[in-house]
Amino acid sequence: MIKQFAPSEICLKCRSCCRFREADSVWSPCLLEEEIQEFIDKDIPHTRVSIAINHRLCLLPQASGEGFICPFLNEADNHCKVYACRPFECQLYPFLLNMRAGKVLLTIDLNCPYASEKIDSPEMRDYIRYLAAYLNEKKQLKLLKDNPQIIQAYEEVRAVAELDLGK
Repeated sequence: MIKQFAPSEICLKCRSCCRFREADSVWSPCLLEEEIQEFIDKDIPHTRVSIAINHRLCLLPQASGEGFICPFLNEADNHCKVYACRPFECQLYPFLLNMRAGKVLLTIDLNCPYASEKIDSPEMRDYIRYLAAYLNEKKQLKLLKDNPQIIQAYEEVRAVAELDLGK
């Protein structure tokens, strides 16, 4: 499990992530092969994954009719229904794995209010070092090589570190 950057109490008050404008949003989490199998084995409801669209979770229409939500989001209390076994990409957020010019970069989504507020703080620099070191471990590099679908070409993100998948 990846150490969370933003404090839970801040995340639970924010109503940004886990909500999407389009049903096929590039921001919808991609699942690792083993996560798909784990959700099937645990018979977790609402687990629909689009194999055709990079193993993405299939989003559900928001109750308000405006946009879409992650199928694991409880809109009433803003809690994740599968928080203890949430997908790798969800554990990473507001950090994302991005492909640019043939390089795999650790990037940050500045649409996250907490990340945007902390972008140049010592706390952020320490966390980036922690996360880059974690992702550059042999086990994690293998996981990334085996699951290329989680490395996307996101826009509106800031690169903070480069990963070496050649290891």
